[in-house]
Amino acid sequence: MTLDQDLQQWVRLSLVNGLGPRGWVGLLRALGEPAFILSAAEKALAELVSPSIATAICQMAECNLDAEFAQLANWLAQPHCQLLTLADAAYPKRLLDLPDPPPLLYAQGDLGLLTRPAVSVVGSRNATAQGIANAEQFAAFLAQQSVCVISGMASGIDAAAHRGGLSGAGSSIAVVGTGLDRVYPAANRALAHQLAAQGLLLSELALGSPPKAEHFPRRNRLIAALGAGCLVVEAALESGSLITARQAADLGREVFAIPGSIHSPVAKGCHRLIKQGAKLVEAGADILEELSGNLALDFSPQKTPNASPETPDEESPLLGLMGWDAVEFDWLVLQSGLTSEALCAILLGLELEGKVASLPGNRYQRLGIAK
Repeated sequence: MTLDQDLQQWVRLSLVNGLGPRGWVGLLRALGEPAFILSAAEKALAELVSPSIATAICQMAECNLDAEFAQLANWLAQPHCQLLTLADAAYPKRLLDLPDPPPLLYAQGDLGLLTRPAVSVVGSRNATAQGIANAEQFAAFLAQQSVCVISGMASGIDAAAHRGGLSGAGSSIAVVGTGLDRVYPAANRALAHQLAAQGLLLSELALGSPPKAEHFPRRNRLIAALGAGCLVVEAALESGSLITARQAADLGREVFAIPGSIHSPVAKGCHRLIKQGAKLVEAGADILEELSGNLALDFSPQKTPNASPETPDEESPLLGLMGWDAVEFDWLVLQSGLTSEALCAILLGLELEGKVASLPGNRYQRLGIAK
């Protein structure tokens, strides 16, 4: 397989050092397609970009890129691998709301997901067990309602959101901060393969691009733009998830946040968002009710008739004693009056049932179930 001449010009322009998406879009608007930009005189280019970038464009126009083109052609020959340009009909229209939409998008998987109703889900890499459970449960609920779940394939909340999204018809899209021929973090390799097979992987970065720190803010703006709303599950006060939420709000997207314990560092970012106007949500239905018009969904919460309410406290008095904050094992021994051996046995049973999580420092936390 070889790249056609038009696509070669798009790729050639993408390799110009220092020419970011905003500058590239400005050149496209002023001069037209990439072939016209690459054939323009350096003096004319210098009126639109800095002199150094104008020089770099002229040098790139003459550069031998046969090896780069061959590598890309080999990648495109793999199943479900595609390269979208701003001029392609399949290019996601929601990204056009950005002041700097990526002129090129590398994609692997089902491009049809880009046209589905979507919600972005973001949060802490160092998530709690409850946060991971919430992310997966909220995402699964959304996907079951044919809403696509967008996230960034990081550890913690992102990975949980993708797992939940892949469990339903809405599926999931991962926007990554590397080239699509690389997986970061490496622990998510199996998840990346599943997303390529059942969902979609997206990147604006060229093949071979490593996981540099500056790549992830660029990735986050795409996550914010692709969803009709952005759900923050857990976030510390300095979390990048808060930046994604702000970008989403600036684009006119709704922002949602799940509250947590006042003592939890990863709840403080969510609480700040709620104070600033984000919608507090306790269930996936809260999101769909808010976005039903934007998502063009006929959504009405389904109620199960004659369902008996869950009564976890009655099933185990220990759960009522624990409350919802993390507690130390020794405190539970004192408060429950149980022996250490008996308490260990009960906690193990509750952990196997998914009602309790063990935490570092010999602590335990009761887990809720998002509806």
